[in-house]
Amino acid sequence: MAKHKGLTFYEKKKRISKAMVHEILVTLFYCFAAVLLAFVIVFLVGMKISVIGVSMEPALYNGQEVLVNRFVYKLLAPNRGDIVVFLPNGNQNSHYYLKRVVGLPGEHVQIIGGYVYIDGAPLEENDVYDKISDPGIAENEIVLGSDEYFVLGDNRNNSEDSRSGNIGPVSRDTITGKAWFHLGCEEDSLGLVE
Repeated sequence: MAKHKGLTFYEKKKRISKAMVHEILVTLFYCFAAVLLAFVIVFLVGMKISVIGVSMEPALYNGQEVLVNRFVYKLLAPNRGDIVVFLPNGNQNSHYYLKRVVGLPGEHVQIIGGYVYIDGAPLEENDVYDKISDPGIAENEIVLGSDEYFVLGDNRNNSEDSRSGNIGPVSRDTITGKAWFHLGCEEDSLGLVE
């Protein structure tokens, strides 16, 4: 028998086993199923709208797209601070409005000296918003009904909202959903995403 001198290398042939192919296919199936389920949930539960105007700056900007959760308010009531999406007075020919909930059902809302008062006490907003120059119909106390909400834009002096006579308090049955996630912005400056 002859001995080989020097180093020799044996190349091991790699074989793809049936188990490995099965594992790859199962992983691909689960990834596809997860993506499909996400799209179904977004389209059944949510909708996408575009912000029109500057009334919600700095949280949302004109032209920015927002995903709306249409399901959450079927189970829960809107809370103070939520950004709700609604059609003013249920007008199907209007565009969707996005505004922040300030007053809740049964509360007394009034704007005094540029600040929002709820049941006679100033609303604590941590000086995030500008002093309101025009109180509109909220110059006089507004008593919200059992299914009404008082909403304001974050850009308080450049917003058509519950202070406007043509909008007024927003009825719960005109609220389409809650702004859930916004697209096209690097940071979530005012707690829009939960």
